[in-house]
Amino acid sequence: MFHPLRVGAVERLTDDSVAITFTVPPELREIFRHTPGQHIALRRTVRGEEIRRTYSICTPAAGAVGEPLIRVGVRLVEGGEFSTYALKELAVGDTLEVMEPMGRFAFEPRPGRFAAIVGGSGITPVLSIAATLLAQEPNARFCLIRSDRTAASTMFLDEVADLKDRWPDRFQLVTTLSREEQQSGLPSGRLDQERLSSLLPALLPVPEVDGWFLCGPFGLVQGAEQALRNLGVDRTRIHQEIFHVDDGTAPAPMPSANVSPAHSTLTATLHGRSGNWPVREADSLLDTVLRARPDAPYACKGGVCGTCRAFLVRGEVHMDRNFALEPEETEGGYVLACQSHPLTPEVELDFDR
Repeated sequence: MFHPLRVGAVERLTDDSVAITFTVPPELREIFRHTPGQHIALRRTVRGEEIRRTYSICTPAAGAVGEPLIRVGVRLVEGGEFSTYALKELAVGDTLEVMEPMGRFAFEPRPGRFAAIVGGSGITPVLSIAATLLAQEPNARFCLIRSDRTAASTMFLDEVADLKDRWPDRFQLVTTLSREEQQSGLPSGRLDQERLSSLLPALLPVPEVDGWFLCGPFGLVQGAEQALRNLGVDRTRIHQEIFHVDDGTAPAPMPSANVSPAHSTLTATLHGRSGNWPVREADSLLDTVLRARPDAPYACKGGVCGTCRAFLVRGEVHMDRNFALEPEETEGGYVLACQSHPLTPEVELDFDR
């Protein structure tokens, strides 16, 4: 569900990115009390068309009694309708429609050793995770390995520096730039699988890390995951969130038009109400639900954010792409409605599970 929130601050982070802080009124504080790593969806209407974009929350979790602070980082995307508006027009006092925090990249702080590998704006949810963990768990350590193009393009420099100043014994920072040499630290270059395979064991005891958080473009996340698996890290300790999949590194969608039945009916349960509708040719199951239920949850429609996750009660479907669900979720019967097409004459989804 979306709620109108007032913009309390718009801060320039780099030439092509800003941080947006929302003012949460008292009556919505419980709704917007987020878990570190979660994201929100923002909605606005432009020329009669609804636009939704998903952004991760960068602020620490407030805990059970603190006042929630909702702040997100937005980086300019070439041709991006929302990011252009955020950088060039959005001002303090404006109101945006904001969806309640959600997402499965979320992390509950606990004692142990943790690490993250991030690229570009992938720092956003990890900043919340690291800051919350270090503040709430005195017996936890965190290593942040981040990759950016240049120093000038690096988001949240001050916030990360603050973590290093406040917890010098428990927070380790490793920075690499892909298009600029540093005066100290690692040589320039991308953090690909080969480089990470040799770098990680030199930085920290890989087998002792209780959880890895990978966030950023598809190529970086995929390479980091493979490097970790080759180093013997169990898949259950690796958590990932992909920010960009259309950069040429992600596999193309796998259309299912040639295997879909000529006529199929979808039954869906949402917010305790059920209905059934015919599935039009080439439409996803989410498109089918939205024709009758505009309150159906979604944000990116690209198989990335996981907002439209639903349980497949009956029938079979084909997903064009999936960058949001973990193998345990798909094995447990969950699908992304925005990427799913029917393979059987009848399909049933439950968005409430």
